[in-house]
Amino acid sequence: MQYANLGRTGLKVSRLCLGTMNFGPQTSEEDSYAVMDRALEHGINFWDTANVYGGKKGEGVTEQIIGRYFAQGGGRREKVVLATKVYGDMGDWPNSSRLSALHIRHACDASLKRLQTDYIDLYQMHHVWRDAPWEEVWQAMELLVQQGKVLYVGSSNFAGWHIVKANEAAKRRNSLGLVSEQSLYNLNARTVERDLLPACEDYGVGVIPWSPLAGGLLGGVLKGVEGGRRASENVQKQVESNRPKLEKWEALCEELGERPADAALAWLLHQKAVTAPIIGPRTLAQLDESLRALEIKLDEGALKRIDEIFPGFRPSPEGYAW
Repeated sequence: MQYANLGRTGLKVSRLCLGTMNFGPQTSEEDSYAVMDRALEHGINFWDTANVYGGKKGEGVTEQIIGRYFAQGGGRREKVVLATKVYGDMGDWPNSSRLSALHIRHACDASLKRLQTDYIDLYQMHHVWRDAPWEEVWQAMELLVQQGKVLYVGSSNFAGWHIVKANEAAKRRNSLGLVSEQSLYNLNARTVERDLLPACEDYGVGVIPWSPLAGGLLGGVLKGVEGGRRASENVQKQVESNRPKLEKWEALCEELGERPADAALAWLLHQKAVTAPIIGPRTLAQLDESLRALEIKLDEGALKRIDEIFPGFRPSPEGYAW
C-alpha cells in the first residue's frame, strides 16, 4: 500500500480511502466485516463514514456496524484513521442537524457511542452551513479537540471560498483549521479545478474525492449495458448524454490494457491535490480489484489524451479571463 500525508499534517493515510456507505443498505453486516478485514490486510488504514449512512434516519446504522467491528478487538480500531461526518438530519427537532455548536456536540458524542471509540481521527462537516458563523463552529470543534474526542477537522462539499473563510477564521483563533476537503471529483466532474483545488493546495488541505467513478459511468458502463447488465434509468440517461466521450474513454482504456474503473482511479491519483479517492466496494472482489489503480502509471501522452476526452478547467480567473 502507498501512503501520503493528509494535507499539511503529519498524519499518514492510505492512497485509497475505504468508503462505507454501502454497509447496511447494500452490504450485510457479515460481509461488511469481511470487507473491513480485507482492507486492513491490504494496508488500507483510511476509512470514511458518516452519521447519516445506513438508510434509517437518526440511527447511524453504518457507524453502528463499524463500532461492532471495532469491538472485536485485535487492534482493529488502533490501525484505522477513522473519518466520520456531522451535518445531516438525525432527528425531528430544530437542533438535530446542521452546524450549531449544540448539534456538533451532540452529534459527536452520538457518533462516538455508535462507533464504540473514544476519539474520531477526522471529523468532517458534511456540508457548509451559512447560518452558523465560523466563530461558533470553531469554538465547538476546538472544544472537541481539547477534550480528546477529535484529532483533526475536515470539510465536505465546500467551495473554494469556504475553504478560505474557514481557515482564515481558524488562523485568527490560533487553531489548525481544516486539513481535508471531501468533494465530488472525477473525470466527468472537474469543476473543482477552477477554485476549490487551488484553494486546497494553497492552504495545505488534502482532497478526498468522492464518486471517483461517477456512479459507475467511468467503470466500463458501455460494455455492461451492451452485455445485457441492467442499469438504472438515471445511469442510462447519463450514458446516452455522454456516449461519445464514453466510447473514446473505453477505447483508450482497452488500448492501455487497463479496466476503465482502474484507469479512472489512477487518473485521480495523478492529480497533485488529491490525497486519496474514496472507494465504496460492496464486495471483496470490488475491493481487491481497486488496488490495481495504485500500480498504473499514466504518461504525459495518456494524460493528454484523457484531457482531450474529458476537458478540465484551468484555475480561475485565468480559466475564463485573459
